[in-house]
Amino acid sequence: MSFQFHKIRRLPPYLFAEVNAMKAAARQAGRDIIDFGMGNPDSPTPQHIVDKLTEAVRDGRTHRYSTSKGIPGLRRAIAGYYDRRFNVALDPDSEVVVTLGSKEGLANLAQAITSPGDIVLAPNPSYPIHAFGFVIAGASLWHVSVTPDRSFFGELERAMRHAVPPPTALLLSYPSNPTALTADLDFYRDVVAFCKRHDIFVISDLAYSEIYFDGDPPPSILEVEGARDIAVEFGSLSKTYSMPGWRVGYGVGNKDLIGALARVKSYLDYGAFTPIQVAATAALNGPQDCVDDIRTLYRERRNVMCESFGNAGWAVPPPPATMFAWAPIPAQFQELGSLGFAKLLLEEADVAVSPGVGFGERGEGYVRLALVENRQRIRQAARGVKQFLSRVRDAQDAADMAARQKARQAEAAE
Repeated sequence: MSFQFHKIRRLPPYLFAEVNAMKAAARQAGRDIIDFGMGNPDSPTPQHIVDKLTEAVRDGRTHRYSTSKGIPGLRRAIAGYYDRRFNVALDPDSEVVVTLGSKEGLANLAQAITSPGDIVLAPNPSYPIHAFGFVIAGASLWHVSVTPDRSFFGELERAMRHAVPPPTALLLSYPSNPTALTADLDFYRDVVAFCKRHDIFVISDLAYSEIYFDGDPPPSILEVEGARDIAVEFGSLSKTYSMPGWRVGYGVGNKDLIGALARVKSYLDYGAFTPIQVAATAALNGPQDCVDDIRTLYRERRNVMCESFGNAGWAVPPPPATMFAWAPIPAQFQELGSLGFAKLLLEEADVAVSPGVGFGERGEGYVRLALVENRQRIRQAARGVKQFLSRVRDAQDAADMAARQKARQAEAAE
């Protein structure tokens, strides 16, 4: 018997799966794959945070159920961070909720505020949960540009004229995953003004607030006067403190939206393990030298990647923020598309990247490279890329190489 599930049918095939399967097969065959595919930080969590976890876990009282909204100390620490970093005063009881990473918070907020048939304005390309959290909740998507300029507002205006029913929410994420684009406060002021005029909620993902390299630190939309009338913002400790596997993040902002999220979560989970929340509190309240160190690490890797890959013949624009580079695929591979290029790069150069089309159709023509390998490995990857590109003079060479790769895969599958 074959079952068909409505919500699953609305989710497109996972476009990273082919590259992931090839990556696993190559490693099984003993090949050394340099993996820039997943944004999975490779450096350990700072020791003082780990020490606080081990201290807390020794106390048997912390082994019981926690609270889905988050322990009071962590909610106060999150409010303290917003006060120091953005000069935004939050009420820890009504404007802050702890989440199991920002991804869970985004998805459960979508469940809380979405009715079937709602239209949500979602950037394209974007991190998949930004769009598909709402798809799973029953909404339809209206894609808008991810570039924070006047064209963005032109697309919002078109959506308001033509979308039926009118959009209920706008998703934002700056610094952006995957494009690394950043936004300033003037942009956020215009967003808040537009969305207030049209009764639209704003949901901002600020997961990369502390991973920036050029210019001023990224702002929060909540710095805009009146933003909390319509906006919530999500953040995460995953990248800032190199804590990805700990799964701890937060949502802050509008009391009604935070209350709706907290209510849904009260039915679904008991919150993160209490010692993890205690350690997260220590991360936010403790010494912040580790944040500077992590930022420096990514900046150095960015510089090495852009320089070495450029010397190899592939221009990778330096990202101003995030732990990702968003690179146009070389001209001779354009006809293959980003998935075809990613597969060929893995097969021919032992280098894994994420195809841009996996982040939305407007990501076609690009790949995303995560800065999760050390500088020596990045230079090693650049040497492989250089050798690979030296064998490809034009689009026909690329097509021939892709055809040979496809034939080898078919033969191996028999």
